[in-house]
Amino acid sequence: MNVICIVNDSLRADHCGCYHGVGGINAVQYRTDEGIKRTATPNLDRLAAEGVLFSHCYAESLPTIPTRTTWWTGRVGFPFKPWQPFQDSDYLLAEVLWSHGYASALVTDVYHGHKPVYNVGRGFDTTVFVRGQEYDPWIVDDRTVDTEIWHRLRGDDTDTLWAPRFEQYMKNRSTCQTEEDFFAPRVTREAVRWLDTMVNQKGRKDKLFLWVDYFDPHEPWDPPEPFWSMYKAAGYAGQDIIDPVAGTCTNIGSPSARESQAESEHDYLTPDEIVRVRSLYAGEVTFTDKWVGVLLDYVRDLGLLENTLIVWLSDHGEPFGEHGIIRKARPWNYEELVRIPMVFRPPDALEVPNQSVVDGLVQPTDLFPTILDLLGIGENLTLSRTGPRPTEELFPQDMQLGSETVRLHGHSLLPLIRGEVNRVRDYAYTGHHSRSWSIQDAAWRLHVPLTDDEPVELYNRGSDPYDQRDVVVDYGEVADDLELQLRRWVARL
Repeated sequence: MNVICIVNDSLRADHCGCYHGVGGINAVQYRTDEGIKRTATPNLDRLAAEGVLFSHCYAESLPTIPTRTTWWTGRVGFPFKPWQPFQDSDYLLAEVLWSHGYASALVTDVYHGHKPVYNVGRGFDTTVFVRGQEYDPWIVDDRTVDTEIWHRLRGDDTDTLWAPRFEQYMKNRSTCQTEEDFFAPRVTREAVRWLDTMVNQKGRKDKLFLWVDYFDPHEPWDPPEPFWSMYKAAGYAGQDIIDPVAGTCTNIGSPSARESQAESEHDYLTPDEIVRVRSLYAGEVTFTDKWVGVLLDYVRDLGLLENTLIVWLSDHGEPFGEHGIIRKARPWNYEELVRIPMVFRPPDALEVPNQSVVDGLVQPTDLFPTILDLLGIGENLTLSRTGPRPTEELFPQDMQLGSETVRLHGHSLLPLIRGEVNRVRDYAYTGHHSRSWSIQDAAWRLHVPLTDDEPVELYNRGSDPYDQRDVVVDYGEVADDLELQLRRWVARL
């Protein structure tokens, strides 16, 4: 059996067509010159129709690198680990599959993993980094670029940080002359190239593990036409800002509201500008969906679907003024950041209901044990340490130096997928290391800041899906019970 995992960084569930109307989600609408539109994701929608959509998937350890650590270790990170490289004690998914005979590849443009010491390709046979995303120091010559056309500084002490970042990205982007030069198409081409090598050149169609990690639709939000203008508000004549400085902005409230709920405007971004920024994000989502679709079509053409698990997922969402911040400027685990899509398309050979929606709570920690369960590997993992050791009888390499049992924190989702159970967990937990924790169930979401001067917040999930009305004063006992459950859970890990 093969495994293909496809990641879209920063993908909000409410910007995925297949999530409209499920799990209490109403997809965000855009009022354009052509009428009202929702973000189009036809390829994700098709995959969901062929498999299983998890309607209540919530981020766990945030943001980028912590989530990938969770995916690849199957262990909760945020109470213990900051954003950091892998540790020697981490037994990674690619390493486990390597020990079971898998040929593997990581194809990504997430430049954080390419930085010194991070080594996110650990365990993969092949690692391909597509360069140039965000502030990757890829183009470093003295070419002149316009940093003002699509950017806006705040005119404060943050300018010295952000001005060179804007310049770096515009240098990187100057290489994009056609749609195929953008990052998502380049990632797709590299993934297709690896599959072609494995299947067509080497004749291998089994035990393939491919992880395709698209940084899009992460900022900057600058897709080519027609995606640039696809969701632009009717009559908008302001500046197109592709990469706003992370921080405070006008609080426009829930995106499901028909009109902005802003009581006053921030001096950095107006409500109309925020909606325009979000519409560029929506265009980036549709653009990336197109190129993931190219990859999926190639997988179909190779005849791999019968024997391949395909997973499409994201690490977190993205704030667009729902709580007065733009981008991930605060460790606030609200709906717009923590609600993420996850779709499994099991192999044709695995009999599961098509077009099924699973409403049980699931999290990124569940990916690892689900893959192991599907492959029949089991969760009793032993991390063996080998190396040179002087002996009298044996050549001293690859000697057993020690071993330890690795316990996964997540749950296999196969019982959910097969309809054997209706839940594998009662709560979902999310956190930024040393900054904030949160817990939620089907009814409530509790935020617990880890600083002394910030109070806990409680939100009713049913009546307030975007966490706009803190009701902790009215439901103090509920908040106390949830916080106790959260702290007991951390203590048990």
